Amino acid sequence: MDEKDHQLISLLRDNARRPISALASALGVSRGTVQNRIDRLLADGRILGFTIRLRPDVQHMAIRAITLVEVEGERTDRIIKDLRGYPEVHAVHTTNGRWDLVLELETDTLEAFDLALRRIREVKGIANSETSLLLSSF
Repeated sequence: MDEKDHQLISLLRDNARRPISALASALGVSRGTVQNRIDRLLADGRILGFTIRLRPDVQHMAIRAITLVEVEGERTDRIIKDLRGYPEVHAVHTTNGRWDLVLELETDTLEAFDLALRRIREVKGIANSETSLLLSSF
């Protein structure tokens, strides 16, 4: 990937529905060049797809949180596999430092959130966790 590819991806991250002509104008290249670059990035698997972002106030899942997880021993791969099967776990990230995993949680009610946290804490190999509710996003 060259600098134009990085610029193109940045523009698409901002608005993936931006017309090809507008992308071409912003990049100073032809529409055909932009289309060819997008097609190549898709074919290479560098772009996996396009999505939407919703304002936090219109998202179905009203309760959002970050959970930091400490894993016992060599169980990280199995725990990640288990957690990815939980519908409340929106994403699992590995990290360094005190915590081994960072989970992004989403539920529609506090009761569902409480149940999800209990289920996560019961996963064999999770030694400790700390959760923070996300109050506002900017």
